[in-house]
Amino acid sequence: MTQQVPSVSVNYAANGSSTKSNELGMREMQEGAYEKRGEQYLLIKSPPASGKSRALMFIALDKLHNQGLRQAIVVVPEKSIGSSFNDEPLSKYGFWADWTVQPRWNLCNAPGGDDGKVGAVGKFLASDDKVLVCTHATFRFAVDKFGIEAFDDRLIAVDEFHHVSANPDNKLGTHLGALVARDKVHLVAMTGSYFRGDAEAVLSPEDEAKFDTFTYTYYQQLNGYKYLKTLDIGYFFYSGSYADDILKVLDPTEKTILHIPNVNSRESTKDKHREVEHIIDALGDWQGADPITGFQLVKTPDGRVLRIADLVDDEPSKRDKVSAALKDSTQKNNRDHVDIIIALGMAKEGFDWIWCEHALTVGYRASLTEIVQIIGRATRDAEGKTRARFTNLIAEPDAAAEAVTEAVNDTLKAIAASLLMEQVLAPRFNFTPKTVKSGPVEGFDYGEGGYDPNKENVGFSEASGQFQIEIKGLVEPKSKEAKRICQEDLNEVITAFVQDKTTIERGLFDEELVPEELTQIGMGKIVGARFPELDAEDQEAVRQHAVAALNLTQKAKEIALSNRDDTETTGNTALIDGVRKFAMDVRELDIDLIDRINPFGEAYSILAKTMSEESLRQVQAVISAKKVQLSPDEARDLAKRAVKFKQERGRLPSITSPDPWEKKMAEGVAYLARMKQEAANG
Repeated sequence: MTQQVPSVSVNYAANGSSTKSNELGMREMQEGAYEKRGEQYLLIKSPPASGKSRALMFIALDKLHNQGLRQAIVVVPEKSIGSSFNDEPLSKYGFWADWTVQPRWNLCNAPGGDDGKVGAVGKFLASDDKVLVCTHATFRFAVDKFGIEAFDDRLIAVDEFHHVSANPDNKLGTHLGALVARDKVHLVAMTGSYFRGDAEAVLSPEDEAKFDTFTYTYYQQLNGYKYLKTLDIGYFFYSGSYADDILKVLDPTEKTILHIPNVNSRESTKDKHREVEHIIDALGDWQGADPITGFQLVKTPDGRVLRIADLVDDEPSKRDKVSAALKDSTQKNNRDHVDIIIALGMAKEGFDWIWCEHALTVGYRASLTEIVQIIGRATRDAEGKTRARFTNLIAEPDAAAEAVTEAVNDTLKAIAASLLMEQVLAPRFNFTPKTVKSGPVEGFDYGEGGYDPNKENVGFSEASGQFQIEIKGLVEPKSKEAKRICQEDLNEVITAFVQDKTTIERGLFDEELVPEELTQIGMGKIVGARFPELDAEDQEAVRQHAVAALNLTQKAKEIALSNRDDTETTGNTALIDGVRKFAMDVRELDIDLIDRINPFGEAYSILAKTMSEESLRQVQAVISAKKVQLSPDEARDLAKRAVKFKQERGRLPSITSPDPWEKKMAEGVAYLARMKQEAANG
C-alpha cells in the first residue's frame, strides 16, 4: 500500500521570457552567459533544457574569431551527449557565424575505441580545423598522452562539469587543476547541478576562485516558460513489491519516464525483466511490438493503446531499435510518438523528451546529481503541458527486515534530496542586515503597505526571481570570495549540510536537540571545511546566509502546505507569500531567531503523517541507538560560541540557564575544563 507524502508544489508565472530570442538568436540564459564571453575561466550553472549547449557555441565562436584562441575542444561525459553539439546554422537566427564540426572531429560519432580517438585528438591539435567534440574519457587519455602543454591557447569546454572532482583520484579534476595552474587555456565549465552525490568538492577553493560564475536559476527558467506553470515534487512510501502498487502513482494518461530500481538495490526484485512485464501487465493487455519502433503496444481498460519504450531489455538489437526510435529527430514534436518510457540506467543525463510530464523513480538514487538530472527530464516546456511532477517511490523501512539500517539511510537520503530540490526551485535569496540606513531596493515589491522602515522587510522581484530580505544582526561578507559564495553558492553549502548523515539524523529524530547545535555548530563545521581560506568573520557570514536560505524556505513551505485550501496563496505566489508571512508574524526577523529553527522540523512533520507509526518508531530506535556523547571538537566549537556570548553579554553561559542553547554552550566549556583538568592530573 502506498501513502502519499504532501508534495511540494512550486508555481510559476509562465511569462515566456526564458524562451524568447533576441536579435542574435539568443534566449535569456544564453544572452546572460554570452555577456561573460571574455572571461578566461567561466562556470555556467544552469538547469537542464535551459540551452547551455547553444550558449557554449556562441561563446566558443567569439573566442575563436575575436579572442585569438586557436581551437575549441568540447568535452562531454558520454557519447550520446555529443549530438547536442552537432552543426547549428546560428546565422539563420541572427548570429554572425554558424557552428560547424567536421564529421571526423566529432569523436562521439566516430567508430573505434578510445585508443584510436586519442590519436585523432593529436591529429586535430596539429590541424587548422577549429572544433572537436569528445568524451571525458578520450580527453583524459589525450592529456595523459600529449601533456597539458599541447592544449595551450585553446578553449576547453567541459559539459556536465559535476563529473569533475577535486579529489586527487579524479583524473579529469587533476588534469583541469593542472591546466588552470599552467594558465594557458580558456575553460568554460557547464553544469545543471554544481554538486556531487558523494559530497566531494568539484574544484579546489583556490581554483574555484579563478572562475567567474554565471548562474541561471530553475526559478528564472521555469518562470519564463510559455506553457509549464507548476512543478510538483513528492515522495511516496510503499510496502511489499512496488510493481504491485505502481498504478497508485503511475497515471497512464501522463507522459511518463519510469526509472525502475537498480538490481542491487533494496527495492529491486532482482529480476528486472519480470518487473517490466509486471508493469506492462498492470497497465493493460499486451498487443505485441511495433515493428518499426520496437515500442510495446498495450491496450488499457478504457480502449487506448499505449506505446511503451522498454529500455531495460538486454537484447542489443531490440534495445538499439527502441533507443533509435526515441532519438528520431522527425518525431521530436510528435506528442503521440511514445507514452511511457521504462528505463534503468538510461534516459537521464542529456536525454531530451519535451513531452515528459512525470518522472517516476523507484528506489533512492545514489546521488543528488542524478535526481536533479532525472527531474530535468520533466521540466521541458511543451505546448499544452502546464504541469509536471517528479515522484520518488521508496520502500518503507520494515521493522522485521535485517536491512532496516539501509532502509533508514535511503529514507534520510530521499528527505535530503527533497530539501535540496525545494531550495533549488525557490527564487534566489539576497540577505542584508537591517540598519538605520536600510531602505527599499528599486525593482522590488514589498507587499501590501510597501516598505516599512521600522521593521525587517521582504521584497520580491518578479523580473529577476529574487528576494531582498532584511535580517537584524546579520553578518555581511567582506571579501570578494565570501560575497561570491553568498550570492552564487549557498545551495552548494546547503547540499553538503543536508547530506551530512549525523546532521539529518539528529535534526529529524533527536528529541533533546537544541537547533543551534545544527544551525551554528553543524553548519559552521561545513562552512569551515569547505572554505578554510575565509577568515572567521566571513565564515560566519556564509554560515548565516546558508541557514537563513534553508530555514526561510522551510518556514515558507510549512505555511504554503497549511494554506493549501486558501485560494489567496495559490498561483505563483505561495512560496513568496510564505516567506513574507513568516517575516510579518515574528516580532523581529533576526539571525538568532533564524538559528533557533530546526531545519528538518517540517520534513519530520511530513514524515510523521505519511510513514506508518511502527516504521517511524523503528527508524527512531535505529538512530537513537547510535547517539554519541559530546566530542572534543564539538566542545571546542561550543566554547568558541561561548566566547562570542561573553563578548555580547559580559558573562559566560550558565549551565543552569533555562535557555537550552546557553546551557549547551556552558556544557561545552565545562567539558573542555574537565579535559584540561584530567590532562593536568596525568
